[in-house]
Amino acid sequence: MSSVVLVVVAGVIAYFLGNISPSTIMARANGIDIKKEGSGNAGTTNALRVMGKKAGAITLVVDICKGVAAVLLGTLIAGQLGSVTSCLCVFIGHVWPLIYKFKGGKGVATGFGAMLAIDPLMAVIILAVVVVIVLTTKRMSAGSIVGGIMFPILSHFMAPQFFWVALLMAIILVVKHSANINRLIHGEEPPMSIFVKTDKDAGKEGK
Repeated sequence: MSSVVLVVVAGVIAYFLGNISPSTIMARANGIDIKKEGSGNAGTTNALRVMGKKAGAITLVVDICKGVAAVLLGTLIAGQLGSVTSCLCVFIGHVWPLIYKFKGGKGVATGFGAMLAIDPLMAVIILAVVVVIVLTTKRMSAGSIVGGIMFPILSHFMAPQFFWVALLMAIILVVKHSANINRLIHGEEPPMSIFVKTDKDAGKEGK
């Protein structure tokens, strides 16, 4: 089998791995349309907001794992070119999934999973920065945007073979977060639900 065919095979497998949407599957099992609830996004943050911490955690883990699996399989099937192709394809498959009429998530967790398989140190550095941004702003979108922008910057120095793919992924991620960016600028972006005190929490503090 020719190298071109192997790269195509790796890309197709990665794309359909990206189509797997744990939040959509769990929501449908509970009679919920995740696209009509909360922010309407099929990612971790909205799964957390709409279905709770367990669903959010499952969504996060599965989305990361499919990014890791796609890059590792791509490398196994077609070497470095296969890993580069799979990195982009699993991300695109998550953002624009064919089986869900091209309505997917924003690609943050899946992109992180792909980075983790490409260069674990680079992924850990970006994760650390994202955590600091999220804890400081209490907005996941702020951390996601900064993390996405850092990917091509760090890739240039740590994994140059992925630079152009990383740059394209960062552009897509920022564009997908355009509404969040507008809300952040105007101070209208709501904090993550885990940072919001409920009436129940307030009652506990008053005791």
